[in-house]
Amino acid sequence: MATLQAFDVQEETERLISDAPPAHYLFKIQSFSLLAKNGVDKYESGIFHAGGYKWKLILHPNGNKTMNVKDHVSVHLSLAETSSLPSSWEVYAVIRLFLLDQNKDNYFIVQDAMGKHRRFHWMKLESGFNQLIPLKTFADSRNGYLVDDTCVLGAEVFVSKERSTGKGESLVMIKDALSNNHYWKIDNFSKLDKEYYDSSIFLAGNYKWKIRFFPNGKGSGLGSYISLYLDLAETESLPPGTKVFAGLSLRILDQVQGRNYIGKANHWFSASSRETGWARFMLLSSFKQLGPLVKDSCWVEAEVSVLGVVDPFT
Repeated sequence: MATLQAFDVQEETERLISDAPPAHYLFKIQSFSLLAKNGVDKYESGIFHAGGYKWKLILHPNGNKTMNVKDHVSVHLSLAETSSLPSSWEVYAVIRLFLLDQNKDNYFIVQDAMGKHRRFHWMKLESGFNQLIPLKTFADSRNGYLVDDTCVLGAEVFVSKERSTGKGESLVMIKDALSNNHYWKIDNFSKLDKEYYDSSIFLAGNYKWKIRFFPNGKGSGLGSYISLYLDLAETESLPPGTKVFAGLSLRILDQVQGRNYIGKANHWFSASSRETGWARFMLLSSFKQLGPLVKDSCWVEAEVSVLGVVDPFT
């Protein structure tokens, strides 16, 4: 194997010549010039196996435009079908890309200098060489890389280290979040004798919720106030570490004059902080006046918008 420096490059690479073909994948392209003519800026190869993982080649025939690369052929490697891996995985690999010299029947190889390892992880599946070879050099048939509009690429991947980075979390804030309303009629108020009552469960943002009503108050509101809370229901079914950021409005409806009593808040809900609300939502004396309580019944409304979600990963 010989070392070759045939043209100027900006990436820290070694460029070699070898008679041995790539060990893991070969990729032949016929009518290469038609890729550009047909607007193909990026092509992904089929999947191949190396080092216990699945990979594919990604070719940018006129340079990687996302990195503003011009006048070069760009070729990357990408991990494929990673959904079965934990979200915090990392793979370190030495990658080597091959280009067949059809005139001399040997391979031009590009690899990182000094045996550098590339790091692949759940947020960076792809890595490679944006300046694999200048287009002018590649297209000149005298160099042997593109002959009769046909070329052959190849790849080798040697996994050197793999690990999981441990626990973590992913926060997603939700743009243009939709709100969901739930109405609950409470009858026979004068006969309520429990500490609190729960509404039926309702959905908002794909999570389950319920309103919690304390007819004789709670905490600092005990004995003098109606206490009203929103509860994230069935938290035991959520993965440990899940958090839900929600905007909420709780209302006791005035059935006579339409002047509703309202409380608004934002709160991070979780298994350890599953409810929020107001111990002193409304004075009992005001509640019992004509308006909120009519014929011993009242209406409570909850409006909930899920604004963000934290999902754990390991």
